Amino acid sequence: MPVPLLDVNAQNHPLESELQAAFNQVLKHGRFIMGPEMEAFEKEVAAMVGVKHALSVSSGTDALLLALMALNIKPGDEVLCPAFTFFATAGAVSRLGAVPVFTDICPICFNMDVNDARAKITSKTKAIIPVHLFGQCADMDPILALAKEHGLRVVEDAAQSIGSKYKGRQSGSLGDFGTYSFFPSKNLGGFGDGGMLVTNDDALAEFAKVLRNHGAKPKYYHHYVGANFRMDTLQCAMLSVKLKCYGQYTADRQRNAAHYTAELLKLPGVVQADPAHCKCVNAQDAWLAAQNAKIVLPVAYAHNDHIWNQYTLRVLGGKRDELRDYLTALKIGCEVYYPVTLDQQQCFADLPESSRTGCDISHRLASEVMSIPIYGELTEAQRLEVIAGIASWLAA
Repeated sequence: MPVPLLDVNAQNHPLESELQAAFNQVLKHGRFIMGPEMEAFEKEVAAMVGVKHALSVSSGTDALLLALMALNIKPGDEVLCPAFTFFATAGAVSRLGAVPVFTDICPICFNMDVNDARAKITSKTKAIIPVHLFGQCADMDPILALAKEHGLRVVEDAAQSIGSKYKGRQSGSLGDFGTYSFFPSKNLGGFGDGGMLVTNDDALAEFAKVLRNHGAKPKYYHHYVGANFRMDTLQCAMLSVKLKCYGQYTADRQRNAAHYTAELLKLPGVVQADPAHCKCVNAQDAWLAAQNAKIVLPVAYAHNDHIWNQYTLRVLGGKRDELRDYLTALKIGCEVYYPVTLDQQQCFADLPESSRTGCDISHRLASEVMSIPIYGELTEAQRLEVIAGIASWLAA
């Protein structure tokens, strides 16, 4: 049977009556910008992630941009961010005239290599943007310690990880700012673009609120050059409906991930990444070779609550594209996140070479990774179809 990579209707349609009621409520009062549902949704998110302030914004990308603006990141400043992530992380830095400095990643969890970040700090470095990629938190304790040691700001790019935890603490709540995305494909997906900026700092929250609305306070009195970063009331109202179901959405994805892992590990040539080798690539490679590994499954660290925005395989031996094409022919959805690392993007070719070096693991993983369907509404039959497809490729 065909298995789509994602089916947003499978999640949204069961809530049709509640979503229509939310839409009608906004339609009746007509406050389509900064309406009461916006404030209510912000309070709900703040309570869920354990922060004092939550600001709804126009997208996850704009949440990053607004955070950097509120932290006064200026042209020429350097901001550390991983080379292996979605473009918006570095794009927001570049839009302010600052310089994204790309760090390598951990081959186990796909997140920032803190030691590489340390090596790339200069007198111009002002901030670090750890990305909690694929739904699992980066190693935040050493990142926060590094930032404190050098007086750096921390913006958590939690676009893919709202509701995930690091040692019991919610992603997005640990740095100066946290940013979330409600793009329709996210675990908490909206009905268009939308995002959220969170913080525990009263002064930063107030400054960000002013910048979100063209830098005006009160209306028509502009103390700063801000922008229109507001999220529509309709988006807030409808996301509020889905937020009430979010615990179940997460549990369903975790169930699917556990099922994949248990069944795929039964196949010859399939292993799960070993966190013991997180800090030593050579040891990991030797271990994988000893296991005669062909596919490496993702792992959730014991200290993390992984929400599985993606279930991402590593396909070894240069055969990633072969497996992708094989599953595609079977009408099984799969996607490569991300085939080109940020340091290799054409738009960053003119950056100083020092900001684009030393990302060898990122380059390697970009040639190996492939994500399979993981959304919560997948049926057991669909999951078994995916597993059978991978099994038949391995046996071919």
